[in-house]
Amino acid sequence: MNIKRRLPVTLLVVIIVLSFGVGFAYSQLLSPRAATGLPEEFDVLPEIWELLSEDYVNKEALDPEELSKGAIEGLLEALGDPYTSYIEYYEVEVSDLEGSFEGIGAVITMEDGELTVVAPIAGGPAEQQGVRAGDKILEVDGVPTSGMSLMEAVLMVRGPEGTTVTLLILHQGETTPVEIEIVREVIELDTVYLDMLPGNIAHLQITYFSEPTPDEFTAALNNALQNEAWGIILDLRGNPGGYVHVVVDVAGEFLDGGIVLYEADAAGDVIKEWPASSGGRATDLPLVVLVDGGSASGSEVLAGALQARGRATLIGTTTYGKGSVNIFRVLSDGSALYVTTARWLTPDHYLIEGVGLTPDFEVGITAEDIASGRDPQLEFAIEYIEAQ
Repeated sequence: MNIKRRLPVTLLVVIIVLSFGVGFAYSQLLSPRAATGLPEEFDVLPEIWELLSEDYVNKEALDPEELSKGAIEGLLEALGDPYTSYIEYYEVEVSDLEGSFEGIGAVITMEDGELTVVAPIAGGPAEQQGVRAGDKILEVDGVPTSGMSLMEAVLMVRGPEGTTVTLLILHQGETTPVEIEIVREVIELDTVYLDMLPGNIAHLQITYFSEPTPDEFTAALNNALQNEAWGIILDLRGNPGGYVHVVVDVAGEFLDGGIVLYEADAAGDVIKEWPASSGGRATDLPLVVLVDGGSASGSEVLAGALQARGRATLIGTTTYGKGSVNIFRVLSDGSALYVTTARWLTPDHYLIEGVGLTPDFEVGITAEDIASGRDPQLEFAIEYIEAQ
């Protein structure tokens, strides 16, 4: 069964894949490189293996594959970077940005070391089985999630269409966990949605930045302009990112050239500029951008560029704060390293990483608002546009 849904605009977050971790990767699937120049501190590792082989009491536990994986994960964990991680099956992660995936239909992240549901997809299998925003996933098929990396958890939750996964869920505000069985499905989602609001205001929602997004956005913007839209509300709430070149393409419709973002090293020195193309069709229309805590990575880059360039007013709540450049490096065994290579800076050299963007107008939204079908952030944006 295929699910193709439009997410309601009142949701705080929308889907990209199952995690923020792969949010803003312009993936570069490169050939493996020979490991050379290891520092002398690594010389002890072969010694440890040799001693374990000779002396360890349980020789059956000396699985080279598992121990190698554990060593890799320990190495990366010592970096203290939540985004640099080891991927056993990188094809799974890359496919997410092509427009569909197989899974339970939910956004998950690591929150204070706990696997947490950011939001289920409306109408998807997770929501149908009672998974709710804020739920803690304690176990996946009987395996505790404590101590897992986000990528490990994602790969366990994901799986082929028609297969079943059992989650031990602790609902927010409750003390007793419950087991929930979910049959995985193919989830296909458009990335751009248009509502023409009363008064010819275009409400354009981008859920994430994938390969189909530019064509979808062009069609939606054409539709809005043909309907004589004079103002635009760009909704990036819950948008966890995507491909950088797609973000820059979209920015070009609102910015007549100039810088969209900078790529910087750890010292903050610029190593690459990302300019917008000129000739955008919405460079003069009044523009408001909606953001929230689920707006991460690529959506923060776009919102930050429009804010820094004085092109748009940001309304909502502080964004997630993922401003790192990540790429895939393919390893010799078909696995991959998802590695942070740089940081993103807005056109005014503001560092997004770990901080996020502060909206020009702080407007919250409550669970009661969502339950009642109210969207005070969108309401505020409409009033703001109408006052221009």
